[in-house]
Order: sequence, then C-alpha cells, then structure tokens
Amino acid sequence: MSDGEDPTANADGDETVVRRDRFAGGPARSFLSSLADDERIFAADLAVDRAHVVMLAEQGIVEAETVGEILAALDEVEAAGHAALSDGEDVHEAIESAVISRVGPEGGKMHTARSRNDEVAACIRYRLREDALALLSTLVGAREQLLAVAREERETVMPGYTHLQPAQPTTVAHWALSYEQALQRDTGRLLDAYERINQNPLGAAAFAGTPFDVDRERTAELLGFDSVAENSMDASATRDFLVETTSAVATLATTLSSLAEDVVVMASKGHVELDDDYSSTSSIMPQKKNPDTLELVRGRTGDATAGLNGLLTNLKGQPRAYNRDLQRAGRHAWDAIDSATESVEVAAGAVATADWPEGTLSAAASEGFATATGVADLLAMAGVPFRTAHEVVAEAAADLDADEDAPDYEALSAVADDVLGDSLSQFVERDAVERALDPTESVAMRDSRGGPAPAAVAEQVSGAKEVLTAHRETVEARSDAVEHATDRRETEVSRYV
Repeated sequence: MSDGEDPTANADGDETVVRRDRFAGGPARSFLSSLADDERIFAADLAVDRAHVVMLAEQGIVEAETVGEILAALDEVEAAGHAALSDGEDVHEAIESAVISRVGPEGGKMHTARSRNDEVAACIRYRLREDALALLSTLVGAREQLLAVAREERETVMPGYTHLQPAQPTTVAHWALSYEQALQRDTGRLLDAYERINQNPLGAAAFAGTPFDVDRERTAELLGFDSVAENSMDASATRDFLVETTSAVATLATTLSSLAEDVVVMASKGHVELDDDYSSTSSIMPQKKNPDTLELVRGRTGDATAGLNGLLTNLKGQPRAYNRDLQRAGRHAWDAIDSATESVEVAAGAVATADWPEGTLSAAASEGFATATGVADLLAMAGVPFRTAHEVVAEAAADLDADEDAPDYEALSAVADDVLGDSLSQFVERDAVERALDPTESVAMRDSRGGPAPAAVAEQVSGAKEVLTAHRETVEARSDAVEHATDRRETEVSRYV
C-alpha cells in the first residue's frame, strides 16, 4: 500500500504503465510488496474503485463507455478473487493491472484524478468501519447477556473483595452490572471513533488535490461515508482514526482482562462453575476443569495493547503526507480488533452460561467478617462518629478466634462498653445488629443509587437497558446506512455495465 510517488495519471493512462515498467524489477520487490497483507482490503478497494469511476463518468472526466468496460473488468477481478491477482507492490496496483489486462490501456483511466495515497486511505477507512461495526454489534450482544445475568442473579449474594481480601458482601448481579457499565463506555468510545473513521479521503490525490473537477461528496455518498476529510494533505496522510480506534479497543481489552481475571479467581474458589463449552481439562489430571477460555481472554489483552504501541511507534516522527512506513500501520489495528472481537464473545458467553452456586457464595460472603462495614454504618447512623464506630468494629474483629468469621452481638457489645463507655443497645437494637451481620441483610441495607441491594440493582438494569437500546439503534442505523450506500453504488454501476 504505497503511492510510488506518482503524479495523477493522465487521461490515457500511459503514464501509469510506463512508471510501473521502470520500477518493476530489483531485489527489493518482495520486500516492498504488501499484496498478501492487502487481502483484507481487497473488497474495500473494489468498492472504492467503483465509486471513483462512477464519479468520473458523472463528472464527464472519463467517457461512459470506458467506465462501463472498467466496471465490467472489476466484476471479473472480484469473481476471480484476491488469489488470482498477479504479483505487485500492493492490491491497488494489482487490481489496476488486472483491469488493464482485460480492457487495454484505456483501463488505466480508472486511476485518473487520484493517487494510491487517497485510495488506500479510503480503503482502510472502509474496511475499518466494517470491523468497528462488527465489534460494536458483538459488544451490544455481550451487554445484553450481562443484563440477563443481572436480572437472574439479583438476589444471589456473593463475596466482594478489595486487594483480594474479603471486603463486603455484594451480589452476582451487582458484579455483572459493573462490567456492563464498563462495556457501555467501551461502546461509547468506539461509536465516537466511528464518526472520525467514516470520512471520505478520496479526491485528495497524493496530498495536494487534483486539477480535475472531482465530486468528493458524490464518492462519499456512494461509499457510505458521512462526510469528507477536508484538507487534502491531512486526508491522505492521517492515520489518527486508526490510533483512536485501536486505543478504544485496547481499553476494551483491558476491561475484558479484568472480567476474565475475576472469573478465573472465582472458579479457583468454587464460587462459579463454567459451562463445559468454556472450559478444558488437564492432559494428565482428569479431575481438573480449567477456565482456559478466560485465561486466553486475559492473555489476548496483549494483542490489543501491543497493537496500540506498535501503531503509535510506526506513526511517531513521520513527516506529513505519505511515507512508506504507513504500509505497516494497518496491521496493528487489524490484529487488535480481531482479537478483541473474539474475546468479547467468549467472555460474555462464559459468564452467561456459568452456574453460580448460591450456598457456596452465601457462605463465602460471611468470611473474613465481611459484614463489618455494615455494623460500623449502623453505629454511625445512630450518631456515633464513624471513626469511633470503625474502632469498635475493628477491635471486635481483632479479638476473633482463627475459626470465627464474625463476632456475635455479645462480643460487639463488650467492645462497645470499652470504647463508647456504654452498652451497644444504647445505640442500636440487637435485631438490627444481627441483621447487619447477615450477608443478605447487609446487601439489602445498601440500597443507595448504584448499590447492590435488589431494588437498586433493578434500577440499574432498567437504566442500562435504555442505554443499550439506544446504542443498538445507533449501530443498526449506521449498518443500514452502509448497506444503503452499497445498494446505491450497485445501482449506479448497473447503469454502465
């Protein structure tokens, strides 16, 4: 994917043929070629070619008969497939050569009023848009699965941890919603990036525009781009849309890695059992059920973060306009987005099909005096300064025997006498304390907005569903717009073929 430093081809196409013959040999040809990697944008290039030559015909730049022959040749190239292309520097040159071999020198007119610089920029945007929409669709489905888990497990109490130490009881629903919320933001970042992906660079030529009377808005319409990338130098040179998208993907991959780590740890404690479809066993230890898929989700985060780092390193220090370094830029984004798309599907599927053992989780929610904060909150709500209440509960925790998970009412009352100088019953009723010591009741107490109490979770599910619906409609609308542009392009092509 390079420009070869060629000026815009003239109307008879001879310049393109002469230039390529001159630079056709040499020991570095295979090193320069990106043809194999360009298979990913083969279909995109054909779409860009068709939109461009239709516009050339409509503008009277190339006669309709010649455009018809070029478009018919492009159909043949598409039918033959990428593998049938002859050797070349890139897919753009190879497709043009294939057209010329079918049409003759007049086929070179397809490259009138453009450079490979704006051509490849358009192809990358066109294909990246497709990949972004596929990832967004997968994300919407994953979030729907997490919401289903939240609705089903709204009252399933589980232990919550900070620093991997027992902290406070929560619920499976609250945990699942925490990741749905994160995936909301990941979706939003990709939707924002999409706006800057979906701009048309065609008509920018090498970087300094073209003297031909091109209609950049028309090619944008035929390709489904929302707008035109205005400045011709920026349009051909920039790859910041790749950076923005890959950055969003790397952030998403980090979200998934955290989710995967949680599930791997929970599985090791018996707090969740993955479906067999998302597990494997040991080659030597038949009792093992390993959360391998989640470990791979965690491991694949490196694909996305490495992609972002590789892309930024590639772009760092490049002067403006086209440089051959850019030939290596796209692969970093492709690797990242492919890896993340698969990871989203697997991670969400693993959670959605998992079994959450209520008895085991409830028992674990009591471990390590995880209800301590609830007792301290009770005292604070009764007027005891929170730090003093914290001291009461901390001393009671320090007095626990090794086999005890939590102090009883009497133990707490004894400490209260020492710290507060009065009986615990003077501040809170015994029943209230004993409820606070129970994980289920402790969860029910925390019904503030965003909390784990069932009522609070229900509100979160409702709000998340509204956002999900809006995101789904946006993704569908953008997908529909692309499909409509494809239909328009095919209709226009049929006028000439």
